[in-house]
Amino acid sequence: MAAEEGRPLGILAGGGTLPRRVAEAAAAQGRPVFIVAFTGQFEQATVAGFPHISLRIGEAGRILSEMRKAGVVDLVMAGGVRRPSLSELGLDWRGVQLFARIGAGALGDNGLLAAIGRELEREGFKLVGASEILDSGAVAMGALGWHQPDEQAHADIAHGVKVARALGVVDVGQSVVVQQGLVLGVEAIEGTDALLQRAGPLRREGLGGVLVKIAKPQQDRRIDLPTIGPATVALAAAAGLRGIAVEAGSTIILDQATTIDAADAAGLFVIALDPKAA
Repeated sequence: MAAEEGRPLGILAGGGTLPRRVAEAAAAQGRPVFIVAFTGQFEQATVAGFPHISLRIGEAGRILSEMRKAGVVDLVMAGGVRRPSLSELGLDWRGVQLFARIGAGALGDNGLLAAIGRELEREGFKLVGASEILDSGAVAMGALGWHQPDEQAHADIAHGVKVARALGVVDVGQSVVVQQGLVLGVEAIEGTDALLQRAGPLRREGLGGVLVKIAKPQQDRRIDLPTIGPATVALAAAAGLRGIAVEAGSTIILDQATTIDAADAAGLFVIALDPKAA
């Protein structure tokens, strides 16, 4: 484990359940936890019971100050972050300096998170991947349950990987839904859950489609790894999909045993692959 046992862990928390899972895992390891939750991005349940403060992304000076006051050295960035509008950033003087340096490089979600990560490292913090704190870690390659993709599903996965990689290069999203060679939807600012809800009514007759979710090619693997869980499986099944393909070594599966059991019960395959070989 990259982070040292007993040393305070700071968490910069965006949306979803991942920040809470990281906090609970760190606490179970005997580590004090301090959360800076990004205003407008996180759910209140994320921080319940943990020392925390809510700050806007542009309050870089206060983020650094609060982490230092909490004795934090190791720092995890967890959860999806929707890039805020300029009026939502809440820039303090340090934030103004940060955004002046990164400029257009922060136009996408990954660019913004990577820029914040670089700034934190300049300030002496040690960025730690969420998978290094979670017991399950990132997923290994191969089929993860009973069901396997057939020839059509493999073709849809290959097409989905091409589309997802193209989206990732321009820092748009991580996910795409493909059915019988047709792209039913791509992830943008709305996130994977909303993509699945949107794709369901667009499904065609015949063999169901697949969800492909992979990291962006330029992505720092310590920041914002693709994440799926039981809710992803439920939404994929409701959308009429036949399976989910994720990137081996760069995907976190929350409650992995529960997630795979749910996929097995729903008749969905879950497979982890190397996008370069798909």
